[in-house]
Amino acid sequence: MTVHTSTDLRTTFLFPGQGGFDGAALRLAKEKYPQVRQVFERIDAETMNLFSRRITDVLFGDHDTDLRELLNDDAWASQVAIYAAGLASYEILEAQGVRPDVLAGHSLGEITALVAAGAFSVEDGVRIVAQRVAVIQRQNGIEGRMVALSAGAERAGRLLDLLDDPMLAVATENHDEQTVVSGPGEALDRVIAIAGQLGIGAIEIDTPFPFHTPALAPAVPEFATYVGKLDQHPLRHLVYSPILQRYYEPDDALADRLAEHFVTPVRFAAAVRHLQAAGVTTFVEAGGRAALSKLVVRLTKGSDVRALPSFSIDADGGLALDATLRILRDAGLADATGAPGLAELLAPTVPTDVFDAYWSEHGDEVLRRIADDLGSFTPRPAAAPAAPSTPAPSAGAPDRAEIHAELRTLYAEALEYPEEVFEDGVQLEAELGVDSVKQVELLARASKQYGLPTREAGFRLENYNTMDKIVDFVVSELSGREAVAAG
Repeated sequence: MTVHTSTDLRTTFLFPGQGGFDGAALRLAKEKYPQVRQVFERIDAETMNLFSRRITDVLFGDHDTDLRELLNDDAWASQVAIYAAGLASYEILEAQGVRPDVLAGHSLGEITALVAAGAFSVEDGVRIVAQRVAVIQRQNGIEGRMVALSAGAERAGRLLDLLDDPMLAVATENHDEQTVVSGPGEALDRVIAIAGQLGIGAIEIDTPFPFHTPALAPAVPEFATYVGKLDQHPLRHLVYSPILQRYYEPDDALADRLAEHFVTPVRFAAAVRHLQAAGVTTFVEAGGRAALSKLVVRLTKGSDVRALPSFSIDADGGLALDATLRILRDAGLADATGAPGLAELLAPTVPTDVFDAYWSEHGDEVLRRIADDLGSFTPRPAAAPAAPSTPAPSAGAPDRAEIHAELRTLYAEALEYPEEVFEDGVQLEAELGVDSVKQVELLARASKQYGLPTREAGFRLENYNTMDKIVDFVVSELSGREAVAAG
C-alpha cells in the first residue's frame, strides 16, 4: 500500500475511544440499519467464547444502556461496546457508498480503525480489546483515573511537574484548551485540587483504567506477545495514528505498535491538523457521542472543513447519522447501494420512511434470500444460444498460477482492494468482509470471463469461500471442458 505524502486526501473516518458510546443512538441505528445486527452477531459469538455473555444482552435490554452503567459492569463491556459501535457505524457508512481516504482512531479507536482497514478480523479485534483489559487487570496495584483539564498540553505538563509523580502523565492532547491527564487516583485528586486553585477546570473521564501512562509499562510485553500470535493482514485503507504521529506502514509489526499505546500519549489535535494539511475536508465520526466531531470543529474553526457525527442523538431526538448521510450524498461523497437505491427501484410509489422501516425489519432476511436463491439458480436455456464472446482457452491443462493472478486482479478491481490481500487461504467474508451477495456477483464475473457454464442446482457458495477454492473451481471447470473437447 502506498503511503500518501501529498495533499490527495479528502475524507477521514474517525473512531472514538474512551467515552465514545451512546446507547440510545446505537439502539436507533440497530432498528434502521441491518449492518448493526450483522456486526453484533459476529461480536456476540466472540464475547460468548470469552465471557459466556453476549454483548447485545448487555446493550439492548429493556432500557437504553449508558456508558456509566457499562463502567459499573465488567471492565470488558464498555471497551467492547465502544469498539463494536465504531465498527457498526463504519459498516453502515461503507454500505451507503461513503469511501474514506484515510482512517484514524482516538486511543481505543485505533484498534477499531485497524480492524476496519482489514489488519485484523472482527473477531480478533474483540480479542485484542478484551486482552487490553485483561493484561491491565493482571498488573497488581494499577489503580487510577483519567481527568480532562481545560488547559493546553504545556500548561497541563507544568501542573503535573509540581507534583513530581512519575506515574502521572499527559495522556491525550485533544485541543489547545483541553488536555487529558492520567495516573493514580490519589495523585489525580491533588491535580484536581491544584487545578481548582489555578482556575483550570477538571472533569473526570469515563474509563475503567488510567490509559497512556507509565504505570502501564508492565503490561506492554504481555500484550505485544498476545497480539503477535494473531493473524495480521495487509491494510485495505490508509490508517493514520495520532499516537505514532504517522501513517501505518505495510511492514509495521502491529503487535508492538499497539502495545506501545499503553504508555504513549494521544496527540489528537496534531493528527487533525496533519490530516487537514494533507487535504482532508470531511471528517466523519464512526461511533458514539459526537465527541471527536466537536473537537474537529474546534480545531478547524474558520476553515471549510466539515465534521459529521454518526451514533449520537441530534437536537430533534433523531439519529445524527441520518443527517450525516444526507449531507454526504449532497456533497457527492456517498453513493448508496442499499435501501435508498432499492426504494427507488422496487417501490417508487411507497413513501421513503415506510420503505426504510420495512428494510430495517426485513433487510437481512431479503439479502439472505437473494444470496441463497442466486447460489442455486439455473436460468432456462435460450432456444438458440449465441456463441460465447469469450475466446476459448488454448488446448492443454490450464495454468493455475496464471488463473490465480487473473482472479486476484478481477477481485481486487471489483472490490478496490490491493491484489496482495487475495492470498490462497484468505477468507473472503470472515477476513475481507465480502458478503455473500458480493461473492455471488464476483463468482458470476469469473465464470463469464472464462466462458464457464451456468452453475447447477445444488451449488453451495460456502464451499468456495477462499481464493484457493475459487481458483481450484475455475481450474477444475476448465480442465473438465478440455477433457470433453479432447474426447
